[in-house]
Amino acid sequence: MSTKEKVSEELLLEEETLKQNEIVLFNDEVNTFDHVIETLIMACDHTPEQAEQCSLIVHYNGKCTVKTGEYNDLEPRCSKLLNAGLSAEIV
Repeated sequence: MSTKEKVSEELLLEEETLKQNEIVLFNDEVNTFDHVIETLIMACDHTPEQAEQCSLIVHYNGKCTVKTGEYNDLEPRCSKLLNAGLSAEIV
């Protein structure tokens, strides 16, 4: 095995180890901007600016990744979003 092949293999292994999940928030016609912003601040520890930007992205693009990390950290956060009436999933 050449050095280049070995480095490539090590990078692939590292990428697999660093693979993280995401919470994706989806647009709906029910929730207000204020509700979405307040919920993102509470559930995902967003700053008001981050939450506002995410709410606008969701509104205009239909969805937005609002948090990345390990599944165990994201699961309770996603549950808070769902319990607040938002549409979200972990991918």
